[in-house]
Amino acid sequence: MKRKVIIIGGVAGGATAAARLRRISEDAEIILVERGEHISFANCGLPYYIGETISDRSKLLVQTVEGMSERFLLDIRVQSEAVSIDGKNKKLTIKNVKTGEVYEETFDKLLLSPGAKPIIPPISGIANHESLFTLRNIPDTDRIKDFVDQKALKSAVIIGGGFIGLEMAENLVARGIKVTVIEKGNQVLAPLDVEMASSVQTHLKQNGVTLIIGNGVKEFKENGSRVVLEDNTEIIAEMTILSIGVRPENELAKSAGLELGEQGGIVVNHLLQTSNQDIYAVGDAIEVRDYINRKKTMIPLAGPANRQGRIAANNIMGKKEKYEGTLGTSIVKVFDLTVATTGNNEKVLQKWDIPYEVVHIHPNSHAGYYPESTPIALKLIFDKESGRIYGAQAIGRDGVDKRIDVIATAIKGNLTVEDLTNLELSYAPPYSSAKDPVNMAGYVATNIVDGELEQIQWHEVEQIVQNGGYLLDVRESVEREFGYIKGSHNISLGQLRDKLGELPKNQPIYVSCQVGLRGYLASRILKNNGFDVKNVDGGWKTYSAVTNTTEIIENTKETSSQKEKRKEEESFQSDVILDVAGLTCPMPIVKLKKGIDQLEPNQVLELLATDKGILTDIPAWAKKVGHQILKTEQEGSVIKFWIKKK
Repeated sequence: MKRKVIIIGGVAGGATAAARLRRISEDAEIILVERGEHISFANCGLPYYIGETISDRSKLLVQTVEGMSERFLLDIRVQSEAVSIDGKNKKLTIKNVKTGEVYEETFDKLLLSPGAKPIIPPISGIANHESLFTLRNIPDTDRIKDFVDQKALKSAVIIGGGFIGLEMAENLVARGIKVTVIEKGNQVLAPLDVEMASSVQTHLKQNGVTLIIGNGVKEFKENGSRVVLEDNTEIIAEMTILSIGVRPENELAKSAGLELGEQGGIVVNHLLQTSNQDIYAVGDAIEVRDYINRKKTMIPLAGPANRQGRIAANNIMGKKEKYEGTLGTSIVKVFDLTVATTGNNEKVLQKWDIPYEVVHIHPNSHAGYYPESTPIALKLIFDKESGRIYGAQAIGRDGVDKRIDVIATAIKGNLTVEDLTNLELSYAPPYSSAKDPVNMAGYVATNIVDGELEQIQWHEVEQIVQNGGYLLDVRESVEREFGYIKGSHNISLGQLRDKLGELPKNQPIYVSCQVGLRGYLASRILKNNGFDVKNVDGGWKTYSAVTNTTEIIENTKETSSQKEKRKEEESFQSDVILDVAGLTCPMPIVKLKKGIDQLEPNQVLELLATDKGILTDIPAWAKKVGHQILKTEQEGSVIKFWIKKK
């Protein structure tokens, strides 16, 4: 039977559905109505065109109207706005935006893919703002890029620390603009938990971004050139980008009497049908089921929108394919870091009173002895009783994407944390380790499920110490020069068996190390000797990510002239070059201390490392012991310090 299907909206959901409909049937009449002039563009690539990483604008256009019309035999009507839906009589009223003509089209099935629009809050003075932008589509991109190109800007304010806000921050910095990011919440990147977001915030500052957390915008003054915060701080801004989130484009659905959810999303069933069985909806405008907790939510992501478009097309043509919910797997580039998440974070699980357990590990991206190996901070969240995986978060320079993708696949396959230990993943020194980080996270989590390991989290440490708890740091004493938990006692792992008599047996012992591994080994020694012991999950590295307030060195980009001038001014030479890139704790610190001790006063040690933590650790240590940092620079994944011995 020939069907007439009208699709409202292109891009991810609508364009995918249109192509799928044609692949299923050569007989269907398919009309795609799009308010804008582009039906399929790379909206996730827009910030990178503004930053000139993508130099060719045409590459943003995934499909042209002509190309898609011809290939899929579609009736595509751009610059045409769907004005109203008569669901009972299956009629759609359409307005030609250019000519003003209004007409009706009948349909057998209708698919809504209107997307979501940026939230614009009623901030005082916003109506008079002359340099305020949002980023949603190609015209928005053109306006921002033209403004940046023509004005030779020196400063910009980005309101909102989400994915788009941080991508825009990076790309404006790449254009030589001083960027301030204002985030009203207590962290950037809401899908992360706070201790994971902390390292991203540090990295933003290291790259010259001024970051304001926990402070919103109260007012715009002088046509937007002054941004007034809630604490009355004023910031000069030559342009402002508003990026505080999106809300579903639901006006058409609402006027048609379709059911909407609490957050304004269009309510659909498992077949992606709205409350009118002949009208389907997909993409950022719909309310979905969270794949983990099964609650209704809004998750505006391109991947799910594409899948929904395909499923809706199948069902329009008579199939009964279910959409099982959205997992929320996402990834973002923030300067040199990759940040990825999947599933639920702690905040979401706490909201729905779902019990969970957490592990943090800090493995290398690949074998430490192979060049360019860098650390990954990986967090796994799971059910302690069943081992079911609830979610994961990862941050690092390399290898983050594949670890989160593996865990996302494991979640969809109903694997447990124990199953992660049995995954046979590809290994060669340039790509991984024989025990992949996913395997390692599985090992630690399985130890907890099996009762072999008890632990506490970073946010519990301070209260435990204040209450008189015994915190044992099993790192080498030299490592504590770079930072330690106040109130902790120090016995290195190598000395532990010889000093068991010094430890109390009448109270729990909380064991900490650099990243958690030596703490686990120490906890096994202590437990096997009759002690009540718990490990500090993630060690000093996780704890200090949130609590450490040491000086942050900006890793700003130099122009060629600045680089030449600096080279002329630098008259020192390295007396010793020490390469600790890729080494795991405690070796980098031990080797550095030994290297410094062997120098004569005023000699210079050149240190090569790949752990970004040294950007805060080394300056704090040098200041404490009296050495001088002469220079810091980064080449690829390698961070270099030139340290002059006191």
